[in-house]
Amino acid sequence: MEDTFAGDDGWSRSRWNREQAGEIERRPGNVAPVSGPPEVDPFPDLHVWDTWLLRDRHGEVAEVDGWRLAFSLTADADLSPGTRHDVAEIRCFCSRDGVRWRDAGPAFDGDALGQRQWAGSALYDDGSLYLYYTAAGRDEAEELTYTQRIAVGHGGTVVEAEGGIALDGPWSHETLLEPDGERYETEAQSRGMTYTFRDPWFFEDPATGETHLLFEANVPAPELEGDDTEASHRREFNGCIGVARSESGDPLSWELRPPLLDAVEVNQELERPHVVVVDGRYYLFVCTHAHTFAPGLTGPDGLYGFVADAFEGPYCPLNGTGLVTTNPEEAPFQAYSWMAFAHDEEVLLQNFLNYYDFAGESLDAIAEFSESEQRERFGGTLAPTLRLGVDRDETQLLGALDAWRIPTPNESLPSADESELPSGDFDDTIREGGARDEYDTDGPSDSEYDEPLT
Repeated sequence: MEDTFAGDDGWSRSRWNREQAGEIERRPGNVAPVSGPPEVDPFPDLHVWDTWLLRDRHGEVAEVDGWRLAFSLTADADLSPGTRHDVAEIRCFCSRDGVRWRDAGPAFDGDALGQRQWAGSALYDDGSLYLYYTAAGRDEAEELTYTQRIAVGHGGTVVEAEGGIALDGPWSHETLLEPDGERYETEAQSRGMTYTFRDPWFFEDPATGETHLLFEANVPAPELEGDDTEASHRREFNGCIGVARSESGDPLSWELRPPLLDAVEVNQELERPHVVVVDGRYYLFVCTHAHTFAPGLTGPDGLYGFVADAFEGPYCPLNGTGLVTTNPEEAPFQAYSWMAFAHDEEVLLQNFLNYYDFAGESLDAIAEFSESEQRERFGGTLAPTLRLGVDRDETQLLGALDAWRIPTPNESLPSADESELPSGDFDDTIREGGARDEYDTDGPSDSEYDEPLT
C-alpha cells in the first residue's frame, strides 16, 4: 500500500488496492473451524447479531457497579432472519463474570432517531453514558427507507433492577454527522449496489489524546474521462473508513475529517471499523462480505485489517492481503460481524452465529428457503469468541472461547500454541473445555448454566 494516496477529492489517505486484495485466500491460521448449531442460546426468543461492549474513553471494557454491558442489534426470533434489519432494536445485556448474561431490556425508550437503529458503539465516561448508533431510515417516511446518519443517545443512566441492571431515561437523541458530498458520498450520489454512512465507533488515541469517531462510508468515485464500461463499474465499489474529530474531546461535538482509508475498485462495504492498539501499533479492523468485492476480485465473508504506526496512517494490509479471519469453506456464512478487543497478550474476536447450516455461493439463495427453514439455518446468537495472535503486520488464530465469553480484565486464558494449528483448524492437543469438538474452549459446560440467564 502506498504511504499516501491522493483521491479524486484531493485529500490524501491510505488505500486498499486491487493487487493486495487479489491475493486473498484461505490459509492455515485464518480459517475458523466449523461451529455447527449453538449448544447454548441464552436468549432463544431473540435474534441477536451485531454486538459491542461498553468501553471507557481509553478503550477498556467498562464496568458499572460490577456489571459489564453489551449492546446488540436484536429482533423477535419469530421473524424471518432476512427481515431482522428492518426492525432492528438495540438491546442491552449485562454480566458480572463475562460468562452468564442477563437481558437488561431495550437500550432506549422508543424515542430513538430513524425508523430503526443499526450498529454503533457505547462510551462510559465519568459516569455518563453515550450510545452512538446508526439512525436508519427517514423518521417521517411511511415506507421503509435506507437513509443513514450517525446519531447518539445520551442522558440515560444505569440503574439496579431485579437480578441485574437496566437502563433508565430520559434519553436525548441528536444527529451528529451526515455525509458532506465531498469527502463522503451522499445517498443521491451513490451508484453502487448499496449505500453506507453508519457504524460510529468512538476512539481516543492513547498517544495524542485526540478523540475520533470512526464510521463506514463511501467516497465519491464518479466516472472518469476515458473510463470504459468495466472501469466505470469497478468504481461503483468505493467503500471507505471515515473519521470525525472532536477538537475539545466532547463526546457530542464532531467535525468531519478526510477518510483514513478507501477501497475504491476493491470493495463497497467496510463495515464496523474499529481500532485496537497493540504494542504501540494501530490495528484497524473492518468486516466485509463476499458479494461486496469489486468485479475481478474474490474474497470471503471475513474480518479484514490494516496496521499503522500512527492513527492517521499510512496503513498497510495485515498478512499482505488484509484478510484476518474467515469462515471455513464448507460453512462460508456461519459467522459475521467480528469485533476485536485486546486481552492480555492476545486480541479476542467477538462475533455472531449467522447462517451456520448453509454452503451456497451467495446468501441470495437463502431466500429460496421457507421462513422456518431460514430460522433453522440461522444462529441468531453470539458465536465462539476467537483468539488472535498479533505480531507486527501478521496475525494467526490461536483458539477459541465459548460463545458469549468475555473474560474479565485480569483473567488468564488457557494455553494455546499456534504451531499446533497446521491446517487452520483447532487441534485436540490445545482443547481444555471441549464444548465443541472443533474448538479450544474454556467456558462453562451446559450443566453450569443452571442459574437463570434472563
